[in-house]
Parts: sequence; C-alpha cells; structure tokens
Amino acid sequence: MPFVRDLAVVGGCGRVGLPLGIAFADRGLSVVAVDRNPATVDTVRSGKMPFEEPDAAETLERVLSTGRFSVTTEPEAISDCEYVAVVIGTPVDEHLNPDPHVVALAVEQLGPHLRPGQHVVLRSTVYPGVTRLVGQVIEGICRDVDLSFCPERIAEGKAFIELFSLPQIVSGHDARSVERASALFRHFTEDIVVVEPEEAELAKLFTNTWRYIKFAAANQMFMVANDYGLDFERVRQAMVHDYPRAQDLPGAGFAAGPCLFKDTMQLAAFNNNNFTLGHASMMVNEGLPLYVVARLEDRFDLASSTVGILGMAFKAESDDIRSSLSYKLKRILRFKAARVLCHDPYVTVDPDLSPLEQVLRQSDLLIIAAPHVAYASLSTEKPVIDIWNLLGRGVKV
Repeated sequence: MPFVRDLAVVGGCGRVGLPLGIAFADRGLSVVAVDRNPATVDTVRSGKMPFEEPDAAETLERVLSTGRFSVTTEPEAISDCEYVAVVIGTPVDEHLNPDPHVVALAVEQLGPHLRPGQHVVLRSTVYPGVTRLVGQVIEGICRDVDLSFCPERIAEGKAFIELFSLPQIVSGHDARSVERASALFRHFTEDIVVVEPEEAELAKLFTNTWRYIKFAAANQMFMVANDYGLDFERVRQAMVHDYPRAQDLPGAGFAAGPCLFKDTMQLAAFNNNNFTLGHASMMVNEGLPLYVVARLEDRFDLASSTVGILGMAFKAESDDIRSSLSYKLKRILRFKAARVLCHDPYVTVDPDLSPLEQVLRQSDLLIIAAPHVAYASLSTEKPVIDIWNLLGRGVKV
C-alpha cells in the first residue's frame, strides 16, 4: 500500500521538530507533526507558534493553508508516512549522566505503527552508539525499515536560515539508508556530508562541546582581566582586530541553554569521565554567576540592595529559559541581596517577572543577564553590570 504522506516528525511541535517539519512542508513535502502535548498541538493547529522563532509564524500559516502540514497527538499517523523523523530531547540526569536508551525506547514505542518500506531518521543529539542500538530495536520490530542518523545543527533563532544554508550530515544503517536520507535532505541543500553513524554522533557532540569550550576560554580570560582591573572586551578587541587567528574568540557571557552543557557532559560520560577540558569548561561557565555576585559583594552592600536582573532567557532574542544561568544568578542573589527583581521581554512562562519600568525604578543596581536588543538603549543612572558589553561601555565588574 503506498504512503499517503512523505514525512512524520515525532516530537514535531518542539523547538527542533516544528521548524524542521514546516520547512520540509514549505519545500513541497506532505508532513504530519506528531506530539504528545495536546495544548501545544492545538496551538500549532490554530496557526500560532508555541515559541519564538523568526520567520516561523509566516511559514506555519502558509503550509497549513496549503494542506501540506498537519499536526496530531496520535502516533498511528506515522503509518501513513514514508519517512519518520524522531526529534526528542536527550537530557542528562541530576548526576550529569546521559540515558542512552531514551531514543531507543521512543522508537520501540512507535513499533506498532511502523511498516515495511519506511525510513526512520534520528534527528536528536544522541550518545555514541545509540543509532546502532536503535537499529537492533528496528530489526526486532520490522526488518524492512531503513535507519539513518542526521544530526540537527541549527541555532535557535536561525532555523530558517541554517536549515537551508548549512551542510547536512548524513549517516545510515546501510548504503540504501544513506541514499534515502540524502534524497530527503536534498530538499534543503545539495551539500550532503556522508559519514558513518558513530562519526556523525561524535560530530554533533564535538560541535557543541567545542562551542562550550570556546565560551569557557573567553569567560576565564574575562575573570583574569577583571581581577586585575582590566576590561576584557578592550583586550579582546585588540586581539581580534584584523587578526584572523583570533577571530573565533567570543566575548564574555553566560554560556547556557539546553545543548552545550548537556552535550559536553554526554561526551565526558562516553569517554569514561576522562575529559578534563570539558569538566574544566563546565566549572568556568557554571561558575560565572557566582563570580559576578562575589565581585558585586566587593563593590556594593548587597545585603541592603535590590538587584534587577534583565533577561531570563538563556540567549538573546529568545524566550527559552531551559538551563538559563539567569536563574542560577537569581538563586544566588536571593541569598545575598535584600531583594531581586527580574524582567524579560520574551519569556512568558515565568510568573515571577516584573515590568521593566518597575525593575528600573526599584532596583539599586542592574545586571544584564541576557543581551536582548531591547536593553541596548537602556537609560538609567544606576550601576549596570554588563559582561556582554551590550551597552558598549566595557565589561568590568
């Protein structure tokens, strides 16, 4: 029996799955997003995005109107689709250990709805060896189902640029799987990079870990300069000015979010926790909020001060608070300061936020924790801690 649709995206209303699904639909494929959250499904079905992503709202409205994109909570919808993309989160636990069985269990639960001729595409970031494990699960369910691992590499806020501009890494269980996965992702780009599954798994982890290490290097340099009363941003600008070998040195700032820290810890676990560089990077990046507060204690009477935190998302122009170090900063300050007020122009899920006018009026000092553009024109006579240099006044604390 022929397939009715081209693609099902499992986890299809999330921050990775939804842009993927509507992007494929906008390129002419028939797509169904399968998600277990009824409220989110209803939101997407009504034509509204459940999170911030530039250009996504217009694309969603367009593909819904053409009928090429639909959304459901029913997993049996995957039976109608030639390709089944699995896009689910793979978190580490409270001890920083990854669970390599999460994706395999998800595919196993889809088993009753898989049928011969389909192709399962793993898009989640996975622990090395998980693709092989999923292959064993699929063979136990239905031998005539192809399997590939094609890691997602987009940055939040850039999905509808990077899906079409970045090369797509493709790996497969066998040659036919590679061929079929390549055909699918050629709807986005002709630049296909074919590797073995374990190589693709490590490529994704190495990519995020490399970014995390670079942020840690910058933050450590910031602390060194700051401890000697020097402005790290002035030093950094001197380094990178017309000097290609230093161009990739980022500025200081809170390095957080749902991927970089998690994937660094996955890589450490994979290497039997013998990853000194990764663990040192974690200590630097996760320690930055405490460092900032310690410096503030030297300059201000925190115990009698109200501190305003500006930006609770983990990055600029985002509403995503997952693993945001702004909340770690808040916890520390609630112990050290008399009062803490918080604001974010994008975050809607936190009931403990205050209007910007109130934060500016009632705070004795302010910290820009997420460098939203809205804060770049901040006008206040109160002290502003700005390690991002959003205001262009330097980063000394």
